[in-house]
Amino acid sequence: MVKFSREYEASIIPEWKGAFVDYKCLKKLVKKIKVARHDEDDSTTAASDADALVAGAGAGGFSVLNPVRALASRFAPRVQASPEDEESSDSSGELVRPAARHEREFLERAEEELEKVDGFYATQEAELLGRGEALIDQLRILADIKRILADHAASRRARGLLNRTRSMPATAPLSPALSGSGRFLLSVSGLASPQSMSDGSVELQQAQTTEGAAVADEVMAALERNGVSFVGLPGKKDAKKDGSRGRGAGALQMPATVRIDIPATNPGRTALKVWEELVNVLRKDGADPAAAFVHRKKIQHAEKNIRDAFMALHRGLELLKKFSSLNVKAFTKILKKFVKVSEQQRATDLFSEKVKRSSFSTSDKVLQLADEVESLFMKNFAGNDRMVAMKYLKPQQPRSTHMITFLVGLFTGTFVSLFIIYGILAHVSGIFSSAGNTAYMEVVYHVFSMFALISLHCFLYGCNLFMWKSTRINQNFIFDFAPNTALTHRDAFLMSASIMCTVIAALVINLFLRNAGASYANAVPGALLVLSMGVLVCPFNVFYRSTRYCFMRILRNIVFSPFYKVLMADFFMADQLTSQIPLLRHMEFAACYFMAGSFRANPYETCTNSQQYKHLAYVISFLPYYWRAMQCLRRYLEEHDTNQLANAGKYVSAMVAAAVRFKYSATPTPFWKLMVIISSSGATFYQLYWDFVMDWGFFTPKSKNRWLRDELILKTKSVYYVSMVLNLALRLAWTVSVMKIHVSKNQTRLLDFSLASLEVIRRGHWNFYRLENEHLNNVGKFRAVKTVPLPFRELETD
Repeated sequence: MVKFSREYEASIIPEWKGAFVDYKCLKKLVKKIKVARHDEDDSTTAASDADALVAGAGAGGFSVLNPVRALASRFAPRVQASPEDEESSDSSGELVRPAARHEREFLERAEEELEKVDGFYATQEAELLGRGEALIDQLRILADIKRILADHAASRRARGLLNRTRSMPATAPLSPALSGSGRFLLSVSGLASPQSMSDGSVELQQAQTTEGAAVADEVMAALERNGVSFVGLPGKKDAKKDGSRGRGAGALQMPATVRIDIPATNPGRTALKVWEELVNVLRKDGADPAAAFVHRKKIQHAEKNIRDAFMALHRGLELLKKFSSLNVKAFTKILKKFVKVSEQQRATDLFSEKVKRSSFSTSDKVLQLADEVESLFMKNFAGNDRMVAMKYLKPQQPRSTHMITFLVGLFTGTFVSLFIIYGILAHVSGIFSSAGNTAYMEVVYHVFSMFALISLHCFLYGCNLFMWKSTRINQNFIFDFAPNTALTHRDAFLMSASIMCTVIAALVINLFLRNAGASYANAVPGALLVLSMGVLVCPFNVFYRSTRYCFMRILRNIVFSPFYKVLMADFFMADQLTSQIPLLRHMEFAACYFMAGSFRANPYETCTNSQQYKHLAYVISFLPYYWRAMQCLRRYLEEHDTNQLANAGKYVSAMVAAAVRFKYSATPTPFWKLMVIISSSGATFYQLYWDFVMDWGFFTPKSKNRWLRDELILKTKSVYYVSMVLNLALRLAWTVSVMKIHVSKNQTRLLDFSLASLEVIRRGHWNFYRLENEHLNNVGKFRAVKTVPLPFRELETD
């Protein structure tokens, strides 16, 4: 049976750990009480034995053991008052027993823990209730707007059908509020568009304005019912006084302004927001009387935002319910232990009643709101299907099976066997000797290195996932991954083993065909590349489709930086790419060799000697740093954090160092060697500072852990010092490129691959401490649920 303390530690919410009952501390106090009472009992027993001995001797009784008993009672340990006990004496001068002092200390500490838990619960409850209230209002607004627009679209279709049955010569244009373009111009003077304003028919314009005004009135009435006010719009009392002035009389001084605020997270939303701002500027200048501009796409985005906000709210409510139940159980358990060792039943009953009357134990507001959220979500986003709603609100973790472990072992064993076979065949063929086939080595080196680096990165990511799980770092919350589709460490190990098994199998087949004299032998590595790309973009739900699509989506966000909003997963992946520049160079060669048809008609030097190839290699050398710098600039524009500018400077220095090293490899002169040393040294010190201070959070001033930070997840501090030294050593691996070691061509390839592998290992080592620091920041701010921005808001105008 698992002890409750272990179960409790494994069940608490990591981000809220500081708000939970300190069960371990209270348990230590209970043990102190138990030890103190045991010592008192021993002392009392020894004193009673001595008194009995004296009494027996005084009565004339004699025993052979009396001298031994007297000697034992003389040297028996006696309880003496410590300085703390003297300080805890009462006013009469009588010393307080150690057990009583520890009991009072326990009750005081338990009182503090109760106040802490109750205060945190009240704060979180009020925050979630306020968020739920605002979210329900947003849902009402969205439902009203969709209903009004749907009703008017239906009436428009009915009028169109009636006009066609009457065989009218011309059909009136669609109202701007209902046009197929999906754009709505909402203002108190009705709905209008440049197309309708340019119409020559006055009657048609009046009909459209009347219809648009009806739509606008209904939409604004729906928004007012849900508490949205309109800037510049007179109140109802003023409207009654000025009722003689009609809307058509031009008495409007400032149009009503309410907007659907959708964050500009991608280029499409950014363009839409720019166009909206342009419309608002024209309105202010008097060129366009239209007010806030609503787009059909924006309504869809608003609906998605509200759905995501409901899911985040429900997760917060579930976490708060878990917080309440765990703390109630912890108090119950520790009070049972306390009453057993202290025998203070009355004090325990009083404290237990206080726990039962606390808000985290008695309040049912969270339960009611959770039921209401589930009901609203099922009705509005799941088509009244509870099973579908629960898949979104309570995603289940996938069941872990032994099949994945079995497949990892199978692929690993197959890889080792095939690698041995390939080594024997290569040795027999003599392709690795100095007089071997250079063209074969060039092709095999690039293809094998490319997949080997990918496999190594997957393996290290699996190690990261295992360590994050062991230390209870919530990487799914940090990266905003769905828990039911996120990779586990076993999945990452399976991907790594299967990649290497497939690559080695392809190389063995290629070598067999080459020894057999087949003309199409060099097409096997190309077929391997086509197969890997096909698996990556495969639309069927196989081979971790959700992970593959998430990977491609993140790559798209990185490539098109800074047009996409930068999330944690985006810049984390971009950091991985900065360590995979050799991988990108291998991909460049493979694409040139196989796509250009060089493997059939031309030698491999066709690519490597091309000027375009060299220029592209130069661009690839600093392209990941450019993407990462653009992400930093995007974050600076959104967050106005000057640290992002400093971070961008780090990647700019890395770009300069990479460009100088590339130039030195092409023209190895003493001048460029000196420039490599200067630029690479500056970039390395910049990167080391950022690694240790900003990314890992080390060198905190006045930290209780020397050169580290106050909060550490790993219990052994020496691991952190070793990691710092290891990161420093691996950051200096570029010095090998300056030494110009004279070795053979094959040994040079092996050295380059080793350096690339060391950089990937350094990045995998860096990943753990980067996410540890991010997790501790979330813990410090009690941030366990993401905050989704709500779409409907009032537009501030002068």
